[in-house]
Amino acid sequence: MSGARFGSLLEGLPASPQPDELFTTLAALPGLRIERIVSTGQSSPDGFWYDQDWDEFVLLVAGAATLQVEGEDDRLLSPGDWALLPARTRHRVAATAAGEPTVWLAIHAGEPGNKQHRSGVEAGRSRMDWTDHRSHCAPPICR
Repeated sequence: MSGARFGSLLEGLPASPQPDELFTTLAALPGLRIERIVSTGQSSPDGFWYDQDWDEFVLLVAGAATLQVEGEDDRLLSPGDWALLPARTRHRVAATAAGEPTVWLAIHAGEPGNKQHRSGVEAGRSRMDWTDHRSHCAPPICR
């Protein structure tokens, strides 16, 4: 068995708005975490800014969102749009689509200890273990 895993970022999406964003860790390695985030109308609280010690790459897969980066104009993101947010770049999510799930793929690089530093619901976790070359991923995203 190769240990390869396959999945779809668009499987298992909620049919109705959720009280919190849903976070699913797809893979985690030392200093690297890849996660799917599903928003259903959520935004960052007023006055709150993410200010992380690590780089983050986000790709909007479905839905729509408005991303604010401190000192820059707001960015309306559509499917296929991405942003690279270097460490210490203050940013926040001003809005996400309320009528459909907004699906993000986030890659966190240089994150110490792969700790979850965001509010919301952790829908599933996985960890790739390079010592035995196995990975596990939360259904229904990975199969």
